[in-house]
Amino acid sequence: MKLSDFKKELVVLDTLTFVQPNGKNVPAHFHITEVGLTTKHFIDCGGTIREEKVVNFQLWEANDFDHRLAGSKLLSIIDLSVRTLNFGDYDVEIEYQTETIGRYGVAFDGKRFVLTNKVTDCLAKDKCGIPTEKLKVKLSELQTVESSSCCTPNSGCCN
Repeated sequence: MKLSDFKKELVVLDTLTFVQPNGKNVPAHFHITEVGLTTKHFIDCGGTIREEKVVNFQLWEANDFDHRLAGSKLLSIIDLSVRTLNFGDYDVEIEYQTETIGRYGVAFDGKRFVLTNKVTDCLAKDKCGIPTEKLKVKLSELQTVESSSCCTPNSGCCN
């Protein structure tokens, strides 16, 4: 979700709710302790230099159970961050502590923000020789272990 889309949803919300990928709500007394621009400058396994930028929100919860962040307040924090840090309309990433610090994408289901799992990927599949689609192989066409390997029982290769 782009920052502009996130902000559009904030305008219409009475209650600000985040839901973890496992379906549990982030406790309602959370704080947004950071709004920032995260830049990742790297080289992929195919040798291509890349740069990724995301707007990062850090969600944190404390012992102040009466704390409730309103959508309008978060919108003012975001606007101050954009003006001060001068960043653009990048994807939003949420950082939230569960068993470890997790980094999540974010979606909106019509009434609440949903943290979405992020996944790793090879960005140079064409250079790594990774097929673009899963190979379809008939099991009947595979060679048996005995005919394709010297390491059959009693072959002596593992002594």
